[in-house]
Amino acid sequence: MTERPTPDLAIVETRVYRGPNVWSYDKAIHLVVDLGGLEDYPTDKIPGFTDHLLQALPGLAQHSCSRGRRGGFVERLHEGTWLGHVTEHCALALQQVVGHDIRRGKTRGVKGEHGRYHVIYGYIDENVGLAAGRLAARLVNHLVQADPEFDWEQELESFIIRAERTAFGPSTQAILDEAVSRDIPWIRLNQYSLVQLGQGVHAKRIRATMTSETSSIAVDVASDKDLTTRLLGAAGLPVPKQETVRSEEQAVAAARRVGFPVVVKPLDGNHGRGVRLDLRSDDDVRAAYPIAREQSRRGICIVESFITGKDYRCLIIDGRMAAIAERVPASVTGDGTSTVEELVDLTNADPRRGVGHEKVLTRIKIDAAAEEVLAAQGYQLDSVPAQGETVMLALTGNMSTGGISIDRTFEAHPENVEIAEEAARMIGLDIAGIDFICPDITEPVRDTGGAICEVNAAPGFRMHTHPTIGEPQFIARPVIDMLFPPGARSRIPIVAVTGTNGKTTTARMISHVFKGMGRKVGMTSTDGVVIDERLLIRADASGPRSARMVLQNPRVDFAVFEVARGGILREGLGYERNDVAVVLNVQPDHLGMRGIDTVEQLADVKAVVVEAVPRDGHAVLNADDPLVREMRRRCSGQIVWFSMEEPGSEVREMIEAHCRRGGKALVLNPSDRGEMIVVKHGRREMQLAWTHLLPATFSGRARMNVQNSLAAAAAAFAAGAPLQDIRQGLRTFSTNYYLSPGRLNEVDVNGAHVIVDYCHNAPGMRMLGDFVDRVGESLSANSALGRISRIGVIASAGDRRDEDMRELGQVAAQHFDVVIVREDDNLRRRERGETAGLVAEGVSSAMSEGARCRQVEIDLEEISAVRHALSRANPGDLVVICVDQHGRVMSELENWSDRAQAGSGENPDAPAADPDYTPAEAATIS
Repeated sequence: MTERPTPDLAIVETRVYRGPNVWSYDKAIHLVVDLGGLEDYPTDKIPGFTDHLLQALPGLAQHSCSRGRRGGFVERLHEGTWLGHVTEHCALALQQVVGHDIRRGKTRGVKGEHGRYHVIYGYIDENVGLAAGRLAARLVNHLVQADPEFDWEQELESFIIRAERTAFGPSTQAILDEAVSRDIPWIRLNQYSLVQLGQGVHAKRIRATMTSETSSIAVDVASDKDLTTRLLGAAGLPVPKQETVRSEEQAVAAARRVGFPVVVKPLDGNHGRGVRLDLRSDDDVRAAYPIAREQSRRGICIVESFITGKDYRCLIIDGRMAAIAERVPASVTGDGTSTVEELVDLTNADPRRGVGHEKVLTRIKIDAAAEEVLAAQGYQLDSVPAQGETVMLALTGNMSTGGISIDRTFEAHPENVEIAEEAARMIGLDIAGIDFICPDITEPVRDTGGAICEVNAAPGFRMHTHPTIGEPQFIARPVIDMLFPPGARSRIPIVAVTGTNGKTTTARMISHVFKGMGRKVGMTSTDGVVIDERLLIRADASGPRSARMVLQNPRVDFAVFEVARGGILREGLGYERNDVAVVLNVQPDHLGMRGIDTVEQLADVKAVVVEAVPRDGHAVLNADDPLVREMRRRCSGQIVWFSMEEPGSEVREMIEAHCRRGGKALVLNPSDRGEMIVVKHGRREMQLAWTHLLPATFSGRARMNVQNSLAAAAAAFAAGAPLQDIRQGLRTFSTNYYLSPGRLNEVDVNGAHVIVDYCHNAPGMRMLGDFVDRVGESLSANSALGRISRIGVIASAGDRRDEDMRELGQVAAQHFDVVIVREDDNLRRRERGETAGLVAEGVSSAMSEGARCRQVEIDLEEISAVRHALSRANPGDLVVICVDQHGRVMSELENWSDRAQAGSGENPDAPAADPDYTPAEAATIS
């Protein structure tokens, strides 16, 4: 007998992608599973595994897998496939069991790790998807070797119940399905039915069938049945006689005045709870009153005349009739052999019936009210009705009590439709359920007798979308038409900016351009979330959660997102797509983290924003970077190139060919006067601005900001901004502390030129070093001594590789005379002094090879390092401070300048710098 393997499959890591990601164009769940000893046991080597698996999840027989036809996955099982792959398909099949039609999935081996697999599969509801993955892993282990504590039937039922608890109701789901069919984005705002449709300034909200357009007063009026009846009666609409009562005796007296038979119901009830019909005596009223009062929140009941006839629900949306359904109370039909209780069980066995609103029909519930209705007909639960005899189990036709619906939309008399529409207008509801009681909806109510007995706010759609008899009505369509009329926008433009260096500055430039155009811009960056130039959250907000926060803000009509590598790997993008994707560069940074070990893999991560561009969108790509240039193959939209290469180069020839085919690009054209940014569209060329006239470029010396200006202008051009607005935006954007904190902020401290920047990696240091060289040469030329000293304060984040830290020091040594190495507050699991030591090693190695640097020092604390650098600087020298906490450093610079003006020099007892510093008078130090 073959020995069965040990059930070793384990989930070692779980990620939830809430938007496009490195594995999928849509949201997905990513499990890293370790098969352990099961790596040596594909499915064909485990006796009985495939048969037992198909018994547990029969839906797997429909999976096509890579074969592209039904049954393809079963073929793979018989041939032998690994259990990570099986886990993926089980997770999909479990979601399909609860009605989530998800078919996207893939399984790939983890490179370099034996027995580990990436299991990726789609989901609709995040909690359901996660639960499906966990249960799939447990099922696979159970089928490998039976676990006596694992009851599959019970586990499956618990999974289904959990899924039903978090699922949208049929009304909400119908609206969402219609929204998705029109490409309207939606965001679930809580665990219930509160949903946002659309983005930013275009957003609308729904909760079930109540919308952001629903009047609160109208809802209050509809909840007061007495007030509703009086308003409708005053408008000449047919309503029953009624009175409000607060005690049992008042109810009896009111019944006598109204005239028997009567109805007793709560003033503010719903779903037919507490309603008692066809009461023909004082005793009947006394018995019904406490039941109705219990369901009233205010303890007030209504006694009204009982209208005989059929129960009809007229659905009015935006003032027009959308659907009409006849509601038939819960009942069973005798077969001459079964008891009433057995007939109820048979009826509830209908797969269309479920608990509450989970399915199109609700199970019939046997309670005291049902037994009372039976008794009135002369039956008990153990009675056996005759063949064909109908036995009522409820008096009201509510779907929630087990009733059925029959579509009557196209049978109603026009006069009755007009009455229902007028009733909705009188109450003021945008979506209303008008309850008619009349003999026949096809005849005028005023002729046949009948009345409006209720007007309901937030009416259920289930009886119309899934009628028991008749054609379903697509009533979500008029709801979406009301919220988003034809031609109305539901999305705001989204510009996503990514790259290794320059993301924040470019995002700020783009935001500045569109702010100048009068747009309400929502921006996320490593500094925080900014809405219309107001900083709402001070934090690293370059991830997907911050993006969703902007899209939920009702003021925002234009979004600019800085998209960082970490957020993409952790959760994917925080939205479905971006209209413009900007990729600045891909350089070796953050390698060795989250499975990204090469710059090519990093480029794949950055390319996610390019893949998220729709067909009518644009990808703004750096033609000078080979890795970015390759991303053009992943874009569904148009490409807009930007380049700093000179005319005649290979890159410029490629751009010229692109433009001859009608493409777009932004390039630099040099001349005797300087460099001109030129916009190319097809065969047209339009001059935009001289680079030396843009404040952010420091007269063209800051080449990184020349490149950022090209990218920002290209993004704005792709997003539809006129050239004059782009030009004005670039000419008014500067790197001062207010517009661009921590990015090339220039400060004069006692005659020394101080530059504050966030530079933290070797590629960034090369660009910053080029700027230092250009500025240094200019300062030296103007110096009385003919030369100045360059002092750099540098640091690296602790989560970088050792070789990256050394490289940072080596690059810095090429551009500074003195290098002071500090450390960040957050050491990122490094020992104190370890990071600074590695950077200093790089500086020393470059010095030994003849680099410019003549001295390297370590001063671990940031403010101490800043003070040390300033104490070494003479008037005219250049000091570059690569900061961690820029607010704290700027505060120290201002304090240092103030102390110098007071003649005190450095004061070791000066108060600590403020970490939340905002300069009150920038002119005194800038």
